[in-house]
Amino acid sequence: MSRLGTLGARLYRGEVGYDFVGHRKLWYGLSILITITAIVGVVVRGLNMGIEFEGGAVFTTPKTSASVQQTTEAAERVSGHTAIVQELGDGGKRVQIATVDTKTSTQVKEELADELKVNPEKIDAQLVGPSWGEQIANKAWQGLAIFMVLVVIYLAIAFEWRMALAALIALIHDITITVGVYSLVGFEVTPGTVIGLLTILGYSLYDTVVVFDGLRESSKNVTKQTRYTYSEIANRSINGTLVRSINTTVVALLPVAGLLFIGGGMLGGGMLNDIALSLFVGLAAGAYSSIFIATPLVADFKERQPEMKALAKRVRNKRLKAAEREANEPDDDPGDEPGDGGGGGGVRPPVSVDNGRGGGPAAAGAGVGGQRRQPASRGRGRGRPSGKRR
Repeated sequence: MSRLGTLGARLYRGEVGYDFVGHRKLWYGLSILITITAIVGVVVRGLNMGIEFEGGAVFTTPKTSASVQQTTEAAERVSGHTAIVQELGDGGKRVQIATVDTKTSTQVKEELADELKVNPEKIDAQLVGPSWGEQIANKAWQGLAIFMVLVVIYLAIAFEWRMALAALIALIHDITITVGVYSLVGFEVTPGTVIGLLTILGYSLYDTVVVFDGLRESSKNVTKQTRYTYSEIANRSINGTLVRSINTTVVALLPVAGLLFIGGGMLGGGMLNDIALSLFVGLAAGAYSSIFIATPLVADFKERQPEMKALAKRVRNKRLKAAEREANEPDDDPGDEPGDGGGGGGVRPPVSVDNGRGGGPAAAGAGVGGQRRQPASRGRGRGRPSGKRR
């Protein structure tokens, strides 16, 4: 078995583990800091909305010798608006110009063809009206809201409302971080971005449900035992699925990273960046929230219940009593046991016997719960050459 597999088995059995729930305040603080940074980025810089949401025109040119920088300058000069230019695989250019209406699109097309020294008839122009973009935005918000409502209903039925609330907070956490990264990076928000967001929400929910399912199985009849508190059981559930969560996340991130960094960065596939960035950030945030946010939140919610408070009190009292017994346990030396013959190298301390009534130190030591001593009568005659009793 590989080292990672061995570690996963030991984590599942509870032999090793990390106290995720015990350090939940640290994870909460880190998440709050990241979320505030994301919100400030959206408020200050805003989102770079694509023409699908704001309206505009998209011009696709044939192969041209002009560079992306030259095409951008020419498009902005002839239109008077900011242009986004992407190089296509056949050497052509895809020019996006926002706020261009039907009246001015023909003029912009002709002037752009003149600047790039291409035939105007070979430039494909597509217009997107602002009303259509508004409809797309509304549909996106509706789809997101319906998804959230269905998620909460499902988790409340399959598990309980506390888990549904924790999962909802984790999903909002993932959306906020992803949107904040889009704002800080400056990538364009397109319908592909919305598709990527819905995809990573489903993945994040799957990872959270896996942990919740293990927690539900582990916490059955939890109040009928006094060995673990609910938070400790929740932490064991996280550790039990930790290797699985890491493996699933890494396997999912590798192709998305190739799509983002190689396809979008090195090969110039700009349209791939819209969905690849949301998938990459969302997958990482989803794995983080399922381990560090969702399950610790469930533990916090459950520990406020009266029965869980009583369970924690019973567990604490039991551990205190066990600690007291260990503290009062005599420190026996194996060399001082009867019949050892003084193998410890020193003189054997005298054993006090109360005429077999069991009132001496030997009987008291056995009652503490330490190592059991033989009665004094059984030790008589041992170690003597004759072996006779007197």
